[in-house]
Amino acid sequence: MPIVVNLDVVLAQRKMGVTELSERVGVALPNISILKNGHAKAIRFSTLGAICAVLECQPGDLLAYEPD
Repeated sequence: MPIVVNLDVVLAQRKMGVTELSERVGVALPNISILKNGHAKAIRFSTLGAICAVLECQPGDLLAYEPD
């Protein structure tokens, strides 16, 4: 898939785990894990916004386009 999720990189930079992010964003842990592992087919803008608010980042820090 040409969209790459860099959530794991941003989490490492912030020294935060998926459990803490899940609790602070209010999204179930399995859903955060699916996103982090690059298996998500979609993400709601409200979820993306909440993740960006907690991680103090921009959507472009989390998502990248890499052509096949």
